[in-house]
Amino acid sequence: MDTRTAITELISRSAMTLDEKKFDAYLELCDPAYVYRITAYSPEIRKEMTWLEHDKPGLKTLFTNLPRHNSDQSPMTRHVCVYTVKFDDGAAQAEVVSTVQAYRTTLDGGTTELFAVGKIYDRVALGAEGPRMLERNVRLDTRMLGFGYHIPI
Repeated sequence: MDTRTAITELISRSAMTLDEKKFDAYLELCDPAYVYRITAYSPEIRKEMTWLEHDKPGLKTLFTNLPRHNSDQSPMTRHVCVYTVKFDDGAAQAEVVSTVQAYRTTLDGGTTELFAVGKIYDRVALGAEGPRMLERNVRLDTRMLGFGYHIPI
């Protein structure tokens, strides 16, 4: 398998593991130095916003504490499409830009609605054991997410 395909599959697996709430499997895709962010720009206040930011241990804590949160339990389906992969051979890394659409299906009635859209900016480490996610910034266009959903997009 070529490196671009391996990276594309890594990005796809990251979405699938979150869809299936397999949080340990998600964290296995990540380098120990992994950092995750959800950001957006607000034209109303003319500022950048960071809605969530965790390193790998922080995400593990978030995932462990999810059962204690009063959360929306509706399943989420993420559709991710890799747009570009830019290799930095000197750093053994790649920068990946993808689009994301997240759909939520309500438990009461089974209605599916578009939850959020945006782009994902990943930095991926390229090692002997295969690609691993180093950094992810989910840059959302959607700014009204409601309340009660604590799982990263």
